Amino acid sequence: MTPVVTLYGRPGCHLCEEALVVVEEAARSVDFTLREVDIESDDEIFKAMLERIPVVAIDDVEHCELFVDLAALVAALSSTPQ
Repeated sequence: MTPVVTLYGRPGCHLCEEALVVVEEAARSVDFTLREVDIESDDEIFKAMLERIPVVAIDDVEHCELFVDLAALVAALSSTPQ
C-alpha cells in the first residue's frame, strides 16, 4: 500500500513552501501520495498546529515539524511497508 504523506501548512508560510519543495524532492526517490492540508480550513487543526507548521505526517503519524530533512523523510518512507 502506498504511504500517504500529509503536509500541514497555510498559505503565505515560507517554511511550508520550503517543506513542500523537500517533500516533492523525496517523491523522486520513493512512491507516496501527497496530501496537503491548509490548517486554516479547520479550527481544531489550526489551534493544534499554528506554531508548529509545517508538520509532515506519514500515514497519520507525525514525522517532523518546522523543518523537513530530505534524507530522513526518504529513509522513513523507504521503511514503510508498501
